[in-house]
Amino acid sequence: MAENIVMPQLGESVTEGTISKWLVNIGDKIKKYDPVCEVITDKVNAEVPSTFSGTISEIVVEEGETVPVGALICRIAVEDQAIKPVESKTAAAAQDQGAAEVTAQAALSPRYSPAVLKLAQENNLDLSRMEGSGAAGRITRKDILDILQGKRQQAAAAPVPKAEPPSKPSQPAESAREMPQPSVSVEALSAIRSPLNPADETIPVTAIRKTIAERMVKSKQEIPHAWLMVECDVTNLVRYRDRIKEEFKQKEGVHLTYLPFFIKSVVEALKEFPILNAQWAGDHIIVKKAVHMSMAVATDQALFVPVIKNADQKSIFGLAKAIDELVKKAREGRLALEDITGGTFTVNNTGSFGSVLSAPIINPPQVAILSVEAIVKRPVVIDNMIAVRDRMNICLSLDHRVLDGLVCGRFLNSVKQKIEGYGTDTGLY
Repeated sequence: MAENIVMPQLGESVTEGTISKWLVNIGDKIKKYDPVCEVITDKVNAEVPSTFSGTISEIVVEEGETVPVGALICRIAVEDQAIKPVESKTAAAAQDQGAAEVTAQAALSPRYSPAVLKLAQENNLDLSRMEGSGAAGRITRKDILDILQGKRQQAAAAPVPKAEPPSKPSQPAESAREMPQPSVSVEALSAIRSPLNPADETIPVTAIRKTIAERMVKSKQEIPHAWLMVECDVTNLVRYRDRIKEEFKQKEGVHLTYLPFFIKSVVEALKEFPILNAQWAGDHIIVKKAVHMSMAVATDQALFVPVIKNADQKSIFGLAKAIDELVKKAREGRLALEDITGGTFTVNNTGSFGSVLSAPIINPPQVAILSVEAIVKRPVVIDNMIAVRDRMNICLSLDHRVLDGLVCGRFLNSVKQKIEGYGTDTGLY
């Protein structure tokens, strides 16, 4: 008897994971808590530990394959029930019935991953008539996508005919026959809507990018977004930071960016308007007491959203240190589960790459996200005279199920006043 290892849930709202690397082989003896594979999701890269001691008897999911949370990924023969490891179901059949029967059994009842079954069902593909590129002819998710995108031409992979729905009494039968029946999903059609040119580049969609896309689409479909923007005068803050940043770096060992000042202003404003630090829960709204500040960190490959826990209890120095540590972890791929869960509000520093105006997408289950834009010098009128000042836009996307323009306008103006209030008398500790 073998025990099952399944795909764990590695974060809030994570529904699937991709096996990036197996750390064991069939026949390897392992102890409980030893890592068996590396998994990548949109939120974190993590090792999956074994929950048993024993021998690896079967590896079900191949490297690079994406499966849902709870799906079987491998089997382990426990120590007191050790069995001879087999490479696959066909190999096990070979021991009992012989090589000839194995071939027939593989053709009649191959093993498909949940991701392959789901994709085939969505696009009406007959898996029993397809040839796979995986081990022992196993059909992989990539095989399905290659066929849908026209990279593989196989008559055996033709869609299973669908029964025509009965026509209404008032509708001629001819009109029902004339109605085209889609054989592939809208997602598949969008992927092949234009022919590939030899100069075109095909970039595979990574597990992280796919999950980000799904979450962003879900956010826009489920949350009625609204948007506000105000402009801040940050001249005093710019002068103050320019004067102390080198001394701060030498003393504390971290760079003093503008972001900790902005986050400090936001957490103080959230204390005044706690409804923005909330969650939508269908028939009620949950107002969170602790302020756990999510912040977007972009890398060349993906976007991560680590969380500064209890941000309202930290000084500007404490925020600067927490930001520096989380950014390093994100860019080095070292974010742990506790680093990316529990956020109650998000600040997005789009100004770091020159943006002056943005409309960020809300990070569910939060109800708002604020972006701070680039600081630019602009001519403004002060006391009927033109002066050059450092100005910055702050933009807020809000969930209109929970928030209205009045409270969000007041919140933004509170953030603005706090940012404009920074100067030489601002304490960092």
